[in-house]
Amino acid sequence: MRTAEIIRETEETRIRILLNLDGSGKSEISTGVGFLDHMLTLFSKHGRFDLSVKCTGDTQVDDHHSTEDIGIALGQAFNKALGERRGIMRYADTTLPMDETLVLTAVDFSGRVYLGFDLPIPTEKVGSFDTELVEEFFLAFVRNALCTLHIRLLAGKNAHHIIEGTFKSAARTLKKAVLIDPDFPDEIPSTKGVL
Repeated sequence: MRTAEIIRETEETRIRILLNLDGSGKSEISTGVGFLDHMLTLFSKHGRFDLSVKCTGDTQVDDHHSTEDIGIALGQAFNKALGERRGIMRYADTTLPMDETLVLTAVDFSGRVYLGFDLPIPTEKVGSFDTELVEEFFLAFVRNALCTLHIRLLAGKNAHHIIEGTFKSAARTLKKAVLIDPDFPDEIPSTKGVL
């Protein structure tokens, strides 16, 4: 089983994440940020990752530190669970429709960090959640998962749908990329011999 536990404690947040890449989509999420709880629950379900996230953060300031630090810790969990990345499919993409919204995500677990983020969100908030934190979350994730991730909005008007479609699409893309290739389960998928 490819699993990881990450504990991250700062002056701003205390986080514990448990991740099973080969799970069934069970989740236990409590971040102190209601909208992020919703996004991580559906991320777990659509990626079929078993995911537990517990966060106590300085949400009396705003949701920035909790959202970014959870992105950091989740990226670390992916990196740890993948190990040397032997046998993974490495690349994947998903184009996901959600009502009027259409989101494309593509990933390469290359060991190289890049976030291509072309996701115009038409409102500054969904409920009390600052929509600019979506980019902060995924930037923190890729920096710590050591991957390249592209996120592109192809169509969409509703901010909630755009963000939800993004988390669902990203989850499905990540799941496909971390699957073990049955034809080459012991091979590092790189001519370099390392990822």
